[in-house]
Amino acid sequence: MPTHITPSTAAKRPWPYPRWIAHRGAGLLAPENTLAAFRRGAQHGYRMFECDVKLSADGVAFLLHDDTLERTTDGQGVAGNHTWAALSQLDAGAWHSPACVGETLPTLAAVARWCMANGYGLNIEIKPTPGSDWRTGRAVAQAAATLWANHAQPPLLSSFQPEALAGAQETAPALPRGLLLETLWTGWLDAALALGCQAVVCEQGLWTEALMHQVRGAGLHSLAYTVNDATAAQRLLALGLDSIITDRVDRFAPDA
Repeated sequence: MPTHITPSTAAKRPWPYPRWIAHRGAGLLAPENTLAAFRRGAQHGYRMFECDVKLSADGVAFLLHDDTLERTTDGQGVAGNHTWAALSQLDAGAWHSPACVGETLPTLAAVARWCMANGYGLNIEIKPTPGSDWRTGRAVAQAAATLWANHAQPPLLSSFQPEALAGAQETAPALPRGLLLETLWTGWLDAALALGCQAVVCEQGLWTEALMHQVRGAGLHSLAYTVNDATAAQRLLALGLDSIITDRVDRFAPDA
C-alpha cells in the first residue's frame, strides 16, 4: 500500500502545484520520459509530472534526459544532432521491458496536449545539449508559452543551467522558473533572484532548517529531488517543503 505522509503545518503555504511530483513521468515503472510513464504515474493518482526537454537538430522540443541516445533508445550518438524525423522513429521502450517495446520519444507538444486534456501539471526541466544552453532555454520557453497560452496553470520551467533559465526569462518572463541545485555553489541565491525564479529545486540532502529559512526569507518556494525513501520524505515534509519529486509513485500516495 502507498505510504501516506502528513505534511507539517508550516508546509501549508500558497503554491499552485501538488505536493508530490512524478519524476520523468513514472520513470521506474515505465520507460522514463515517455507517455507510457506519464500514464503510469496518473494511474497511481499523480497530478503533476517532471520531464526533461531538449531540442532536436531542427529545433523540435522533445523529451530525453541524456545527451546521448544509447541508454534509453535504440539510437546512437548525441540526440541533439539528429532531426526530429529520425528521433521519432526510435524505440524508447525496449530497454525498459518487453511490454514497452515500440514506445516512442514524445514531443513537448504531445505531452502538453495530454497534460491539459487531463488537468495535470508539468515541471519541464530544460536539458540542453552541451553548448546550447541559451538557445534551448529560449526555444523551450517559447514552445511552452505557446502550448499553454491562456491555460490556468502554466508549467514550471527548471534547469541546472542559469544560462538556459536566462533564455527562458527573456523569451517568456511570465512562466514560473526554478533553479535546480546539486550543490549550493557560490552565488546560487543571487542567481535565482536575478533570474526571476519562483523556486529552488535542491538535491534532497541539501535541505536543512537553515536553508529553508534562507529560501523562504528570499520569497522562494522549495522543492526536492529525487526522494524515494519514506524517512527522507518525512524529514523534508517536516521542514515544510512545497513539493517533492519522486520515482516511487507506487510508494507515496500523492496529496489532494
